[in-house]
Amino acid sequence: MDVRVGDILEMKKEHPCKNKTFEVLRSGMDFRLRCTKCGREFMVPRPKAEKNIKKIIRPSEEEK
Repeated sequence: MDVRVGDILEMKKEHPCKNKTFEVLRSGMDFRLRCTKCGREFMVPRPKAEKNIKKIIRPSEEEK
């Protein structure tokens, strides 16, 4: 799965603050994500994150 730094991920499960979108801060064997609502940052193993991704929103696609 092609996930890049700066992408916004819409997940199947929501954060405790009731938000489903997260910004990718780091990608590799694990992802560092930031909740777009409350700003909380956390690390998630790549297999677990990829399983829960519903949609990838690229900032360059929104500008067009």
